[in-house]
Amino acid sequence: MRLPARICPPEVLPLPDGVRFGQVGAVAVPGLGLSVRGWEPTLSCLDPPFPATALALPAYGVPASPRAPLDPRSSARRLLRRMDDLGIGSAVLLGHSASCQVVAEAARAAPGRVPALVLVGPTADPRAGSRAALVRGWLRNVVAERPEQVPQLVRDYTYSGMVSFVRALEATRRHPLSDVVGGFGGPVLLLRGARDGICSADWLARLASSAAAAEVADVATAAHMAPLTHGAELAVALRPFLVSAGRGRAGHEP
Repeated sequence: MRLPARICPPEVLPLPDGVRFGQVGAVAVPGLGLSVRGWEPTLSCLDPPFPATALALPAYGVPASPRAPLDPRSSARRLLRRMDDLGIGSAVLLGHSASCQVVAEAARAAPGRVPALVLVGPTADPRAGSRAALVRGWLRNVVAERPEQVPQLVRDYTYSGMVSFVRALEATRRHPLSDVVGGFGGPVLLLRGARDGICSADWLARLASSAAAAEVADVATAAHMAPLTHGAELAVALRPFLVSAGRGRAGHEP
């Protein structure tokens, strides 16, 4: 499942006209196999305009080379280098599904650059890490999702390629996310769709207990793909947390 070479997936979600990164902004990473456009319904609803973008990584929006390591720590290093390339010094990091593991690793590796974390529908629940449990979770979730998103999902998974998807899934399946979140030390916002069949409320509560400071919230009527299907509602939950993180960073600037 690859598109012709002449068709390239987007690697960056552009900032709105007139919006620039200042003391703090937000950088989102697509969920596994999704493209940066999956974050557009959410980031476009941050009002007043908040400097927020989405960056693709191998298996998270763009194909991975056959030998590229796809474990969360390696992907986190790529994310930090990509931020360097774009001149983004510090940012609140937003993850969705398996990319929550990537942004959490980046935050633990470079806490001075990450004032806060947002994890939407995080995976890696150790009680649901077997292949059979993953399949059961996806089946539970499918019936709760909006069918109109299917064309976008087909396009996005084609961008990344199913080989990259499967390799990255195996590399993230046993990742100790709660340990990484606990090693971060900054504030964490944990969100899930109230109908999410993959990320359970119990798993979110266990993650919250491992964090130094955590907020937990549900997005009513959403399932696992909340950033795609419930962007406005997700933005409402995000906005006060992002504003607070920006104020906190400003207060620590010399």
